[in-house]
Amino acid sequence: MSDHTTRDTVILGSGCSGLTAAIYTARANLKPLVLEGHEPGGQLSITTLVENFPGWPEGIQGPELIENMKQQATRFGAELKMAHLVSVDLSKRPFELNLGKETIHTRTLIIASGASARWLGIPSEQALIGHGVSSCATCDGFFFSGKEIAVVGGGDSAMEEALFLTRFATKVTLINRSENFRASKIMLERAMAHPNIVFRTSTVVDEVLGVEEKDVKGLKLRNIKTNVVDHLPLSGLFLGIGHEPNAKMFRHQIDLDDDGYIKTVNNVFCTLNGQVVPGVFASGDVQDRRYRQAITAAGTGCMAALEVEKFLEEHGR
Repeated sequence: MSDHTTRDTVILGSGCSGLTAAIYTARANLKPLVLEGHEPGGQLSITTLVENFPGWPEGIQGPELIENMKQQATRFGAELKMAHLVSVDLSKRPFELNLGKETIHTRTLIIASGASARWLGIPSEQALIGHGVSSCATCDGFFFSGKEIAVVGGGDSAMEEALFLTRFATKVTLINRSENFRASKIMLERAMAHPNIVFRTSTVVDEVLGVEEKDVKGLKLRNIKTNVVDHLPLSGLFLGIGHEPNAKMFRHQIDLDDDGYIKTVNNVFCTLNGQVVPGVFASGDVQDRRYRQAITAAGTGCMAALEVEKFLEEHGR
């Protein structure tokens, strides 16, 4: 054992959920260890202005909000560590976390590893994330009032994003690489019936224009049937192609749903074959496929922390 001390709690993830859990467990004198993971700060770290987090009437930059939370957590005794979880063994007591170069043991575990937005993966898109390219309509739609934008995707989440964005944008172009849609009939019909939503099928985004200006100016689109390329001028691009929960390493150790999100009971309790796994809790986007907001992630992080406190009290910490 490379680390001879057993931690009271380890938190996986340093987004809104993990850091809220860290603040609560640190104030309970549990000296939490927060493993930052491959996306330190989570999705807020690639968000620009956050206007819907309570307490910031003028809004706050996503990275600044995360930095404030980190300072708050460390002030109370949380330890942050840049590390990536290689594997985990939840069948052992205490739990065993393999970080590659070292092994950590802990009595309780809060999984707040989040979900990563699926991106197209083209360089121009990556360069403009937070500058007109977004994966969250409810977070960023307001910034596109009176402008023309596009949504990429063909499932229910793309239809929901497009319909929501019509509250702000004057025109929403929905781009789908196929002629067929994965969306449910009712969602597709609703989107098609909306006068401000235009459909472009059999079409892919080859390039997002505006990298030099650091502001989305349009899209270079290509019809995959005809190979015809054209430019669509607009001010924003939203990705509606889903999220990838960061929970693969827990497969067969706790219950995941068909899309890989952690299944929880009573808000944050993890299960295996429907039975609660004592001492393991999940919070934030890794178990919340519905809301995916900073404030809901923070809320479940608080819940998980309170359950950790209760668990350790009951098990004679």
